[in-house]
Amino acid sequence: MNKLVLKLTMAVMVSNFVYLTPAAAQESPTTKRAAKVRITQGPEIERLDPDFAIIRWRCNNPGGSPVHYGIVRFGTDPKKLDQTAKSPIRLNPTHPQTLFRVRVYDLKPRTTYYYKVDSMEANGKGSQVKSPVKSFITPQSR
Repeated sequence: MNKLVLKLTMAVMVSNFVYLTPAAAQESPTTKRAAKVRITQGPEIERLDPDFAIIRWRCNNPGGSPVHYGIVRFGTDPKKLDQTAKSPIRLNPTHPQTLFRVRVYDLKPRTTYYYKVDSMEANGKGSQVKSPVKSFITPQSR
């Protein structure tokens, strides 16, 4: 019985310490933003079907909020990328690289699409990691 009381007392003390510790001291490592976010691989087409594509790229870990979104802006005119696809990701603060994968829906077969990628935190703050405009051609329907 004494061991149980001791364990409960220790648990309460530890939880009080964590609760009373200032929030700044409890920040997750992901809250520290990278000085500059840059693409280290890609963007490239991972999968291409007549009506959708998966686009992926890697960048150094952007930090900030734990939840980020990979963003693909695309369209059939390289000067008018007026459609947007995005996909959420949870950052791993221990990894120096982050892999983004975004599925782009509602594409037309045998059509040339242009795209560029970016990312943003859950609060809407962009990482300013825009890529050059790239292109792909969707295959014919089967």
